[in-house]
Amino acid sequence: MDWIERLNESMHYIEEHLTDKIDYDQIGRIACCSAYHFQRMFTYMAGIPLSEYIRRRKMSLAAVDLQGGDARVVDVAEKYGYHSPTAFNRAFQGIHGIAPSAVRNGGVSVKTYPPITFKITVKGVEEMNYRIETKEAFRIVGVSAPLQRELENNFMIVPKMWGDAAADGTIQKLAAMMDTPVKGLLGVSVCNDEEDWKYFIAVASTKESSGFDEYTVPASTWAVFPGSGTNQSVQELEQRIVTEWLPTSGYEYANAPDIEVYLNPDPQNAQYEVWIPVKRAGE
Repeated sequence: MDWIERLNESMHYIEEHLTDKIDYDQIGRIACCSAYHFQRMFTYMAGIPLSEYIRRRKMSLAAVDLQGGDARVVDVAEKYGYHSPTAFNRAFQGIHGIAPSAVRNGGVSVKTYPPITFKITVKGVEEMNYRIETKEAFRIVGVSAPLQRELENNFMIVPKMWGDAAADGTIQKLAAMMDTPVKGLLGVSVCNDEEDWKYFIAVASTKESSGFDEYTVPASTWAVFPGSGTNQSVQELEQRIVTEWLPTSGYEYANAPDIEVYLNPDPQNAQYEVWIPVKRAGE
């Protein structure tokens, strides 16, 4: 089974469990990657977060259940995992723009969001430079914060971490501790399924941690993509990696952290590298 087939198998799993508790870790296992990497791939490829896609699919089916007037709103809410009628009403109105009770009477317009199917689209107009880097385990020291299992819930956490680290002198202190390759200020997403998810702003160092958090990045192989520009350009490069390079590269995600390596601190014209953990497809 190839990479695109596994992505579509994960979509089938979601469809089969829209009235159950959807296990994000299981979705990742079907796609042969972590729940974190699956959510990143999905967001870049589909253009919406995975949790929003699931919400849209549930509300599409809930509208069908309510049409005709026989089903009770509270029963439909329970069916799709909303134990609070208020939460269900909020979700339903967020998608359809009307209260679920209005649908029972008929004659109103609702939205439908069909299931997603992934296909390979040939792009490749703009070249991408990369190298494959295999490294032994290395130690990092820095500051960390826990991440939630649904990625969009973390959109405020990471930018605030960087802002705080720049304002309180943490970045300067870390730069003075850097003494081991990889050289640069690191943004490390430790989101393997068997660990609590964390994000680190750190450097590779053998020095005493001096009150900083520590983590050992496991030995792994990474595909390394250089880039330059603003924070927005980092996200654009990551999107191209997932949507253009990864599907036809012969590689797939490995179970190791993602790393952003910032080679200079200029927020408007940063020189950076995006490190994606990879393994040969099918290994």
